[in-house]
Amino acid sequence: MSSTPARFDGDVLRTGRRIPFRLGTLGYLIVVLLVVGIIGSLVSEHFLSVRNIENILVAASVVAILGVAQFFVVVTRGIDLSVGSIAALATVIVAVLLRQGHSAFVAVLLALLACALAGLVNGALVVFGRIAPFVVTLAMMSIARGVAFIIQVGTLIVISNSSFLHVFGGKTGAVPNPVLIAVVVAVLAAAVMRFTTVGRRLYAFGGNPEAARLSGLPVRRDQLTAYVISGLLAGLAGLVLAGRLQQGSSLVGQGYELDSIAATVVGGTSLFGGVGDPISTVVGALIIGMISNIMNLAGIQSEPQLVIRGVVILVAVFLTSGGGTALLRRGRGRRRRGGGAADPGTAPSQDGIEQAPGVVETASSRQS
Repeated sequence: MSSTPARFDGDVLRTGRRIPFRLGTLGYLIVVLLVVGIIGSLVSEHFLSVRNIENILVAASVVAILGVAQFFVVVTRGIDLSVGSIAALATVIVAVLLRQGHSAFVAVLLALLACALAGLVNGALVVFGRIAPFVVTLAMMSIARGVAFIIQVGTLIVISNSSFLHVFGGKTGAVPNPVLIAVVVAVLAAAVMRFTTVGRRLYAFGGNPEAARLSGLPVRRDQLTAYVISGLLAGLAGLVLAGRLQQGSSLVGQGYELDSIAATVVGGTSLFGGVGDPISTVVGALIIGMISNIMNLAGIQSEPQLVIRGVVILVAVFLTSGGGTALLRRGRGRRRRGGGAADPGTAPSQDGIEQAPGVVETASSRQS
């Protein structure tokens, strides 16, 4: 029995069949990141300067941490509108405790515990109260910022503790600590989602909640865990903000809800749950940060920037919701039908994409 010898032609491996090349979500994001970088270099000569790149990374680190926090909730078909307010609460709590003479370790620990408690309240109301996540976290957004204002008692609180400022606002060598913290958070979150049963259960619940329940998975506990992690990471982002700004204030963190959602959906996480990964979310946060930096260098006012961010979210949600991918598949199918017959040995799938014989396209492959 003879076989056709394999040979490489570009990115196609030919054995008498055409195997479709899939770049993947992370690959597309890296391409977008490079394109945005090229645009930034054309807009301003200062874009690629060391100082500006450092500013982008430090600013994006807060959004990246909040984006990962948002990811854990969104992957379970929820949403957390309170991350910005919880971050503000963390800045005020840590500033007050440091002013009272507590050590940096105690102040950080209590601030994180308070933020995790806020996440637990969100999760309990969603899971046991059966209130929509949008409503619960919208209420917590107001409550957390109000509590921060009450604790603050008027003006902002200056932070002068050198240990705290070094950990959350300083540098390790030439690398800013906020960037290192964001990288550690992303790696740990990716490990949890990929290698632990908790991560796999979160994906399962987001993909099909009813099937997860019928399979006997502890869906309530997992949902609670997702909201607690979100609150905890929002508090960590608040500590990074406090270290950068050297102050605690109930006014910081406004608008970070939108940025965290934008980073999550731009990173390919579906608002319908069950799809996404933390690393792509961090890349999405970096893209959002670069776009914001380019708009600042171009002299665009803050109001038009809000419009542009909203458009970015709409486009990202369209592309990750299934409507965009279905449209692209129909377009590729039309081009293939118009370009002639398919290669020998291939069979057209129902959506017009060529498949090699014996290859079954699963739901997970379609999502990738």
